[in-house]
Amino acid sequence: MKRHVVLLLGPSREAISGVTTHLNSLLGSRLSSRFDLVHFQVGSEGRNEGLLGRIARLALSPLALAAAIARHGAGLVHVNTSLNAKAYWRDFAYVLAAKLCGARVLYQVHGGRLEEFVAKSRVPGAFVRRALRWPDVVVVLSRSQLGVFRGAAPAQAVALVPNGIDCRPYLRYNRPASEAGAPLRLIYIGRLVPAKGLLETIEALRLARSRGINARLVIAGNGPEEPRLRQYVREAALTREVSFVGAAYGEHKAQLLSQADALTLASYAEGLPYSLLEAMAAGVVPIVTPVGAIPDVVADGEHGLFVAPRDAEAIAQAIGKLAQDRAALARMSAACRKHIAAVYSIERVARDFSQLYWGLCAARAPKIAT
Repeated sequence: MKRHVVLLLGPSREAISGVTTHLNSLLGSRLSSRFDLVHFQVGSEGRNEGLLGRIARLALSPLALAAAIARHGAGLVHVNTSLNAKAYWRDFAYVLAAKLCGARVLYQVHGGRLEEFVAKSRVPGAFVRRALRWPDVVVVLSRSQLGVFRGAAPAQAVALVPNGIDCRPYLRYNRPASEAGAPLRLIYIGRLVPAKGLLETIEALRLARSRGINARLVIAGNGPEEPRLRQYVREAALTREVSFVGAAYGEHKAQLLSQADALTLASYAEGLPYSLLEAMAAGVVPIVTPVGAIPDVVADGEHGLFVAPRDAEAIAQAIGKLAQDRAALARMSAACRKHIAAVYSIERVARDFSQLYWGLCAARAPKIAT
């Protein structure tokens, strides 16, 4: 029996992003044994192109998608997008191209909030709501956005499929008990950009130290904010407490997490960050902001601690609480590992998408709603 072909749209598989992690997870999961998954690259990562080359690519890539659909005989196109102006218009063209070719479209939103996108962008809300009816199904990461999308497009099928990970690399390491009096070992993993709240995290570490709290922070990542962060660490006299170790992947990342007590992720906005799932799978207790899908994953006081965005004082208090109560830290660590293995595994994600793919591939492609 011939297997259905699914085109997975997303950035280069070597790029550093949550969507790249998502694509690689799907391509390496059991989903690939049930469907022929073909990666179709979008975005500029890994391309050596000037301005004219970029303009040409953006103009011609919908035609390239149409050619790929025809060449592979793809019946389903899985668009991975975010709600920002750049991604919205680029992926809007892909949705149109796929529908005009007769393919079904699964439109997965990884970042951004629909209500904020409509309020801040120049795209009329009525247009956005109508365009949401063009894919065959919209997939979101959080319960809050599930309600928002269903309210914006009542006739559209909207599904909740949270991210998931392969937990096995993070279960290989035994986690020794964090001893009272030892430095609390903090870690951040991800891109070094302003919206991750790293300046507030470093300021919180300075505040905690001024109160006699012994803590260390490992920053694993790279990005445009790195020079500013390094300068801030020097000005705060925290060069002994803060280490920059560069981007971490695979076994190196798992090893770093095995040596950490708590994750600091004071983001201003998020979808469902893979670094959170990976840290919790390793038993690293999160200090996080209640944004995006994070409240769906973390129960405050059970798996970790919530802090308000842009609030260094709240982060400092959370650091102090975990440093002074190692029994609570151990309890939350065990709860994290159990929770992620039970609910946020890549096996569950593969099952969820397998059901969606089968339903879409078996259905007749509807016309674009007008």
